[in-house]
Amino acid sequence: MTARRRPFLVVALALFTLRCHEPSTAPTPITHLPRDLTAAEGRLVSTDNRFAFKLFRQIADRTPADSSLFISPLSVAMALTMTYNGAAGSTQQDMATALELNDFPLDELNASYRGLIDLLRGLDRQVTFEIANSIWYRHDWTFEQAFLDANRSYFDAAVRPLDFASPTAAQTINAWVNERTRGKIPSIVEDPLPADDVMYLINAIYFKGSWTEQFDKSRTTAGPFRLRDGSTTMVQMMSTAEPVRVRLAWSPDVTVLDLPYGGQAFSMTIVLPAEPGGLDSLIATLTEDRWNAWTAALHSGEVGVVLPKFRFSYDASLQEALSALGMGHAFCGPWVTDLTRIRTAGDLCITKVKHKAFVDVNEEGTEAAAATSVGVGVTSAPQTISVDRPFLFAIRENLSGTILFLGRVMRPEVN
Repeated sequence: MTARRRPFLVVALALFTLRCHEPSTAPTPITHLPRDLTAAEGRLVSTDNRFAFKLFRQIADRTPADSSLFISPLSVAMALTMTYNGAAGSTQQDMATALELNDFPLDELNASYRGLIDLLRGLDRQVTFEIANSIWYRHDWTFEQAFLDANRSYFDAAVRPLDFASPTAAQTINAWVNERTRGKIPSIVEDPLPADDVMYLINAIYFKGSWTEQFDKSRTTAGPFRLRDGSTTMVQMMSTAEPVRVRLAWSPDVTVLDLPYGGQAFSMTIVLPAEPGGLDSLIATLTEDRWNAWTAALHSGEVGVVLPKFRFSYDASLQEALSALGMGHAFCGPWVTDLTRIRTAGDLCITKVKHKAFVDVNEEGTEAAAATSVGVGVTSAPQTISVDRPFLFAIRENLSGTILFLGRVMRPEVN
């Protein structure tokens, strides 16, 4: 046995050593959804997760290799699907390709989002999870009532006319986002609003969950974190006083650690490459099938956990990434964009897709928020797993499989 493979065997034996301890204060586990997913809802979860991974790959390719990033693919997908309700012709086809919606009838798609939103809200009383949508449009323009009604009915979108020329217009929209994300995303649109923009379709998501078994703050101390280039930096590392119940899986390439929140319907799933420089290739090959294989292999066990504290914000314009996924002609350019189901005049295009996200991981749990704005305008180790190197992580709802947030940590920072 080589020296390189020996530690893997030690970790594997440690990971799959099961213990019987069950904390008496543990919340009652949530083991099923209030109802089964319909076939269409299950298809939507799979669709959104496929979109999540390919969007994340595109963004990672455009982000400096040593930079952390964090997005809510569900927020992006929901904001774009609201916009998709107004697309027709080749623009609709291009957006369907980017969003993985080919052969997904629009009525089934909308109804599935309606059902999924209802299922996820209030699923775990010990976890705060909120979804909010809104459409803001120029008060002196007219838009298709069927488009507005569909988004109001299926996405609970607040549909509001607004004087875009008012000096307080941007503040009004940003105040809505700030409120819906509990102050974590203070703004999402430019101030003042660009003269050519006539509509904003916005999604906001907020999550706050306490670990089912929290870390002891008194044990948090500086510890080494190995960087992508092999060097080491000191960061604030949380640790458990004794083994805690988690779910985990192991292979020679990755360790997968699933840390539950509250009643365990939601969790953070960490995918830790074997080597500090291994995250690049892991993300480049990240697919729904690979993700499903990791999560299907998770088994309950008890191990000590060492995890860095981190808190950071991330924001990006998604036009390049979405264009690379096939919907470039939905944006303004020297081509015809068909958003005639928003406005029959045929003079609209997507001006920008802006995304912002925030995450704070500490001893008590995790707080995360995200907002996505679609602007529409006119054309003119042993018994302990130490997360001590760059890693991928997701915050997800386990029973439906919905991925809420997806990120990578290259250098843990608390700022």
